[in-house]
Amino acid sequence: MKETKDIIIGHTRSICPVCGRQLPAQRVRHGEDIFLEKSCPEHGDFSTVIWRGRLSISSWMCGNEPLGDDYNPNCPYDCGLCQHHLTDTCCVLYEVTRRCNLHCSFCFAEGGAGDDIPLAKIKEDILALTRPGKTFLQLSGGEPTVRDDLPEIVAYAKNVGCKYLQLNSNGIRLAEDEAYVAALAEAGLSFVFMQFDGTRDDIYRKLRGKPLLELKKQAIANCAKYRIGVTLVPTLVPRVNTDDIGNIVRFGISQVPAVRGVHFQPISYFGRYPAPPANEDRYTLAELVADLGRQTNGLVNITNIAPSHCDHPLCGFHSSFIAMEDGRFIALTKPDSEGCCCGVTTAEQNREYIGRRWTRSQEEEVTAAPAAQYVAGEPDDLDDFLRQAKTRSFTVTAMAFQDAYNLDIERIRRCSLHVYEDGKFMPFCARYLTLGGTE
Repeated sequence: MKETKDIIIGHTRSICPVCGRQLPAQRVRHGEDIFLEKSCPEHGDFSTVIWRGRLSISSWMCGNEPLGDDYNPNCPYDCGLCQHHLTDTCCVLYEVTRRCNLHCSFCFAEGGAGDDIPLAKIKEDILALTRPGKTFLQLSGGEPTVRDDLPEIVAYAKNVGCKYLQLNSNGIRLAEDEAYVAALAEAGLSFVFMQFDGTRDDIYRKLRGKPLLELKKQAIANCAKYRIGVTLVPTLVPRVNTDDIGNIVRFGISQVPAVRGVHFQPISYFGRYPAPPANEDRYTLAELVADLGRQTNGLVNITNIAPSHCDHPLCGFHSSFIAMEDGRFIALTKPDSEGCCCGVTTAEQNREYIGRRWTRSQEEEVTAAPAAQYVAGEPDDLDDFLRQAKTRSFTVTAMAFQDAYNLDIERIRRCSLHVYEDGKFMPFCARYLTLGGTE
């Protein structure tokens, strides 16, 4: 058997997952896999897989500027954003409650325990964070729909100038309370980022504690009725739902134009989780790209996927398609074409890319999905293609959040998803960082 030599392919900074001190770190190749490795003088060595499989990490990160000596020695604890941060705000996440109507086994919100944020405080903060005509605001929690006054919050944000308003939700109340959905639509909600972990109820029992699939479908139907776009958001956990990726994509396509895309989030370990993670409990972007191609029979594959260059390339990817009425699935994204996250992309470009694709047109004609399964294709009638491109766009995107074990300060300083709290903006992974790894 041929021996493989460990090779350092990059240097960065990270933290000790126990005490939190900043440490030098290396990206090290072991065979085909890449690990983030670091050593704390008090708590020892840590090696966490960050890239697994044959997809070339060097090609994926092509053009990325390494950290070098330009970093904040107190990162991620001085976030505000500091002078070393490289990326403007694309999307602002704001928590309106810490309550939740689920108690998920994996939750960055620490199980949804807590209270609502006072309405007066919410309005004060939204006014402070808004750049009129530009701001993309995510209303999050906890579960925001536990608040009866959420439509009032949405209307206020719209009135002070938020351009795009996204609701992060598990979908339960959206399924059970149609009048509430109607009120959100009337208030100006742009789209829903809906937790959707799979197409089988055993997945929901494992991750969310109860069967939820039919509720998810009803939530989509209710949002469709009031022209609120829905993006499906699966949390991917090894041995739970990584075998269902292709089915999730096909389900999403079958719901176009109501569903605007699928946004995959490989499991990360912050907030509340059962135990410190082993490497077999990790699922990397490289694995997701490979599984997308295999499980969709090439409908979505590496030739259609571009790594993020608004954020760090290791933070995510995007791909765009048109789900044509006749069953053709036409890819728009090429890794070296122009558009969001291809080459150097500004936060404003990224914000507009997302907002346009995830918001539903109020004038569209709703047509039933074709009976035949979607197949890869090319446009043959330009006018018809352009007509459907306005209403039947579909994205497949991903974001790989960081935790204390795989945190990379090179990635933190490129983050464009910022949490607003206590009068300042913070990179998402810095805000929700959890040390120790206990429930």
